[in-house]
Amino acid sequence: MKQWLDDPIRRFSRRKFLAMASALGAASKVGYRYAEAADPPPETRSIRLMESPIICVAPQRLAEELLRAEGFTDIRYVRSLNWNEPLPSGEADISMVFAPPQILQIEAGAPIVVLAGGHIGCVELVAREGIRSTLGLKGKTIAVSDEASDEKIFISLFLSYVGLDPRRDVQWVIHPVVDTPRLFQEGKVDAFMTAPPFGAELRSRKVGRVIVNMTIDRPWSQYFCCLITGNKEFVRRHPIATKRALRAILKANDLCVAQPERTARLIQSIGLASTYESALRAIQEIPYAKWREYDPEDALRFYALRMREVGMIKHTPQKIITLGTDWRVLNELKRELKA
Repeated sequence: MKQWLDDPIRRFSRRKFLAMASALGAASKVGYRYAEAADPPPETRSIRLMESPIICVAPQRLAEELLRAEGFTDIRYVRSLNWNEPLPSGEADISMVFAPPQILQIEAGAPIVVLAGGHIGCVELVAREGIRSTLGLKGKTIAVSDEASDEKIFISLFLSYVGLDPRRDVQWVIHPVVDTPRLFQEGKVDAFMTAPPFGAELRSRKVGRVIVNMTIDRPWSQYFCCLITGNKEFVRRHPIATKRALRAILKANDLCVAQPERTARLIQSIGLASTYESALRAIQEIPYAKWREYDPEDALRFYALRMREVGMIKHTPQKIITLGTDWRVLNELKRELKA
């Protein structure tokens, strides 16, 4: 994480990316035609996605050449200190984002629309030794980066699910993300949330105990944690571009599954992991192929129910779904890609 905050992302050349795409087997190894002749050209040749410090959104970086093949010539990655701002503000057009913050934004009337599921899992809740379950966090100190952070939302849902009151039963402390592992090892905080590749790196060093792993622990592992969401105005004005961009990201999901070793090398090369080994472990653990099997509407319904129970939102799950989703393009692509 410190690398993300302190060092510029190393931009690699188009030639290097083309070589990596070729090594990944391009489309041929997973049976795709990159150029979809049946669709008209995109209404715009520009597309903006969000930059992220965590590996789980690797398909967005892997999709760069797929996006070029879909007709985009100007592909940008937008960096923001607040991962949830670029889409509603119009700084980004389409990206993978965590589901619960999207629900908050939909209720608040933000101009975003959920288009598809991204992937399952990735988030882990780490506690110090001696705390064996989420219930064991009662009375303990939990580190988050901000009062309104994604970590606090997720951890609050974990606590509520086992009957704890996140407002009364734990103590929340605010610390920069880069400081949290050190404070945890010094015994100054009892738990914190992490995501790839940092979770795998902590586990390899035997730091703490994972008490919630959304990739494997029910019920969290049964729902998308990340959704592919678009800016509503971009989707309205550019339906063909939206379809082409979504198709590229979903194909990149499949490439992560088909070629995890080479995907890991790409991820390390752009600075999203300190070592090839940690990148590979993270890529192999994240079930990217689930976009074909799971229903993103189920994920929104599940999280909206949990969030309503703890008073985070007032809308019913169905109202959230009605206001903030459009599955038409996803349904077309599932038929087209034989999902």
